[in-house]
Amino acid sequence: MRRRRIVGGSSSATASGSVGSGSGGNMLRFYTDDAPGLKISPTVVLVMSLCFIGFVTALHVFGKLYRAKAGAG
Repeated sequence: MRRRRIVGGSSSATASGSVGSGSGGNMLRFYTDDAPGLKISPTVVLVMSLCFIGFVTALHVFGKLYRAKAGAG
């Protein structure tokens, strides 16, 4: 993202305030009921992420055990 230089001292405070309020409005809309899409809480996202990490770890361990058993026999 490019930043433009503001020549005046008073207009720089106004420009930075409008930029911050615009991006904050978009972020707040993401969490409102008016936002489109699937509505799940951050706790559910965290639990699903941890379950996915556990599943991938379990597959990794089972693959190591299967390879060790297949090589020994």
